[in-house]
Amino acid sequence: MNIYIETYGCTANKCDESIIKGILLKHFFKIINHVEKADIIIILTCTVINTTEQRMLSRLRYFKNFKKKIIVTGCMASIQSKLIKSILPDSIILPPYYIHHIVDIINEGEKIKYKLIDKTKLSKYFNEVTASILISEGCDFSCSYCITSLARGKLRSFPINEIKRDIDLALMQGCKEIQITSQDASSYGLNSKSNLGILLDNICKIRGEYRIRVGMMNPYTVQKNLYPIIDGFNDDKIFKFIHLPVQSGDDIILEKMNRKYNVTDFFNIINNFKKKFPRITISTDIIVGFPTETVEQFNKSINLIEKLRPDIVNITRFSARPNTKAKKFSGRIKTEDVKNRSRLLSKISKEISYNNNKLHIGEKYRVLTTKIGKNKTIVGRTDNYKPVILKEEIGLGKFIKVEITQSTQNYLVGIII
Repeated sequence: MNIYIETYGCTANKCDESIIKGILLKHFFKIINHVEKADIIIILTCTVINTTEQRMLSRLRYFKNFKKKIIVTGCMASIQSKLIKSILPDSIILPPYYIHHIVDIINEGEKIKYKLIDKTKLSKYFNEVTASILISEGCDFSCSYCITSLARGKLRSFPINEIKRDIDLALMQGCKEIQITSQDASSYGLNSKSNLGILLDNICKIRGEYRIRVGMMNPYTVQKNLYPIIDGFNDDKIFKFIHLPVQSGDDIILEKMNRKYNVTDFFNIINNFKKKFPRITISTDIIVGFPTETVEQFNKSINLIEKLRPDIVNITRFSARPNTKAKKFSGRIKTEDVKNRSRLLSKISKEISYNNNKLHIGEKYRVLTTKIGKNKTIVGRTDNYKPVILKEEIGLGKFIKVEITQSTQNYLVGIII
């Protein structure tokens, strides 16, 4: 039986995709790349903001034309099943925490009895140089705007020995970049008397030549184990890269977001990481136009970005999501004002990223080649996770020495030396 799989959203969905593939292949299903030849279509959905939701609905309408069995999983399957059914009445809904039932669903439909199981116990299939490895699922801290915590449930940290087994499997299948993933990586262990630093120390002891990228961390939960986490980053196998979303430069807005930290807390984390790793790559997120955000409060976000000078800024215009507290907030900002604020912050952020990258010209780095880029180029990653474009012919999963010759806002350009 031929299965076509389409995946959207965060690395958690990529983890789920590897599990679905592993289970299907174990049961002798065939995974194909062309939807027209499929017997069954599986789509892993994302609904983090409204524009993403609309894209998912568009894909569902497209798949409806093929008149095939369609299984919908991912976050929409967890919290927007009625919306899915309004477009695909005959679709099969499979919430993400039950994806291990994929074969049961195919054979028996939605009438099966679901049960929870740690995803680290499941078969997985990795066919790229990069592997996403789930270390926990769910979140215990409900930001007022966030629909993902509703979709993925409460925090469940997986046992370290099982996470190590997944990484071993990925390495045996040829992976070289391990992306440890969860809704909030620094929440790891808060429900099991462990922490992210302990996990990093353990997985870095796995033999082999590979690199680990730590996923998004919430500043609130980083504070709970700041120094153990920083110590965990000390191993050479860890990319010196942190994704630490601040979301706003104003403490009042942060309180309305229910983020449980303030701007001072955020900079304390950043400064401690920079003391240990001066050239660490910093990625952060800003939500523009949160309800009641004044011009003065928005300007505080600009000031934060200009002070922080992050390498990457992910800017999102506030999107009211179903069943979240923020959806009921008054004081919505005019759409045109939100757009203008977003454009201004984007312009400032791009200039900072461009100037940061210029500082790398002439530097020599050891990079790991991870994917094929445009025009037959190869993309590698430095030890601080900067993307480097290489025009020479070289395979993936290779560690090579390069010199940086050019830079742009988004990447560096290098030559092999």
